[in-house]
Amino acid sequence: MIHRTTFASIFLFLFSISGNAECIVADLVLVNGTVYTGNLNQPLAQTIAIKDEFIEYVGNDPFSDSAFCGNPKIIDLTGQYIFPGFVDAHGHLKGIGYRELTLNLQGINSLKETLDAVKAYVLTQDSGEWVIGRGWIDKVWPEKRFPTKQDIDIFSPDNPVVLERADGHAIVANTIALDLAKITSETPDPHGGFIERDASGDPTGLLVDMAMNLIADLIPQPTLKMDEEAFIKGLQRNVSLGWTQIHTPGATYSDISILQKLKSQGDLLQRVYVMVDDGLPAERLLEEGPLLDPDHFLTVRTIKMYSDGALGSRGAALLEKYDDYDGKGHFIFIENETKPKLLKALKSGIQIATHAIGDHANRVVLDWYEESFNKVDKNRAVADPRWRIEHSQNITPIDQKRFLKLGIIPSMQPSHAIGDLHFAVDRLGLDRINNAYAWRDLIDIGLIIPGGTDAPVEIGDPRIEFYAAVTRKDVDGFYAEGWNLHQSITREEALKMFTIWPAIASFQEDVKGTIEKGKLADISVFNKNLMTIPDHEILESKNILTIVGGREVFSSIDQ
Repeated sequence: MIHRTTFASIFLFLFSISGNAECIVADLVLVNGTVYTGNLNQPLAQTIAIKDEFIEYVGNDPFSDSAFCGNPKIIDLTGQYIFPGFVDAHGHLKGIGYRELTLNLQGINSLKETLDAVKAYVLTQDSGEWVIGRGWIDKVWPEKRFPTKQDIDIFSPDNPVVLERADGHAIVANTIALDLAKITSETPDPHGGFIERDASGDPTGLLVDMAMNLIADLIPQPTLKMDEEAFIKGLQRNVSLGWTQIHTPGATYSDISILQKLKSQGDLLQRVYVMVDDGLPAERLLEEGPLLDPDHFLTVRTIKMYSDGALGSRGAALLEKYDDYDGKGHFIFIENETKPKLLKALKSGIQIATHAIGDHANRVVLDWYEESFNKVDKNRAVADPRWRIEHSQNITPIDQKRFLKLGIIPSMQPSHAIGDLHFAVDRLGLDRINNAYAWRDLIDIGLIIPGGTDAPVEIGDPRIEFYAAVTRKDVDGFYAEGWNLHQSITREEALKMFTIWPAIASFQEDVKGTIEKGKLADISVFNKNLMTIPDHEILESKNILTIVGGREVFSSIDQ
């Protein structure tokens, strides 16, 4: 049973080592746990001492020659497993919070049940009120189709309804919402998106990627108070799962102001590495330069760009047509708008992180990155810019090697693979699937892969991500034909994926990512050994203690 060490036992422990010449001043000491440090020079330990926000001592013996003084709190973690603080290298923090506050359609396994949930919610709303839902995904639906406006119209004669697909790259709207947006059979497809149409040319209700903007301005916008509540909800949920930091893409300066407020109040429970949205936030960041927090709690130095859409909604840009669709996807960014920003970013010390899923999108992003690197060589503000490609889902072998040559970081989310396996082979075919979610190949050629969740697109649980990385199977143990289980990675690599590799991807490897003296005390504690337990037990493990900068931000331990 987990318990706090009694005063008597603490006294006996300290008395037993009182003959030592010097004690270590600490605020918090973790004893008797199994510590996976991530430090090759000391891979395992049992005792950690923390002073202020830093690790002061790491020892291999709970009864080491060092004594701890300064009246520290002692936590006995007998039978528990301690890891460097887990980092979500790609998660939408505000979206995670809003998922808790709005109509959540995630995890519903049929179209019928999804529509039933929407209907029940509509009945609770006033006539004319907008109904916004998120999280539906068709990957395991027996109906094998997307929702349509007709599906929703049946029970929403008086309410405009917009339901966002889990990937965030498509929405389905009912007739009232389409009419308010003046979307008809005559409405042209915008650049970087399309309006799905039926055989007669009439919109079905599905709007993909930039077509979503045709209706976005009509949807009531959340207030700053609602945004703040969403951030707080997201932070609370994340630390309860063991996340000590999140790299969050697509932020505005309004978001940054809220996060700064939370930090000043002591309510920023985890570290946040911000990637601002392309557009006005990007222009401001390029003009004003990075915001580098000396406390490493709130860092703003990255622009999130979009090259293409998502594979599930068939918006990912492919070199050849989809196997199940007469099209190659589409590009979102525009060359003459994007390339000048890339050059300015190199001169301003701004990191670029670009969403790219299809093999064509990844190739074009690499081309533009390489062109920028060649043009701005000696005048870079940061010699090693560590530019990233977010998702990097489908990459030809030639382009995989270009990642290494150019020093580009593939930022990937293991749960995408175990979710997409239900439809990715249909989209890509058995040949191209060999180049998809190729973690093993990328690591073997010398690349690092910072691991994320893309929540709320996915659940956002470190246990699922860890499990997905080492098994490449869905949570029920299923995998599709041709799914290339050999692309899974080792548990040691999975640990790096959520600790030291995100630290490198955020220029923070000198202060975090491993448990060693002098680094920030960011620690995740689980009740099972993620490094040795059977695969299915990874999903059954629980985070019991989350420490960020020496502060216990979540604990289920009896005190």
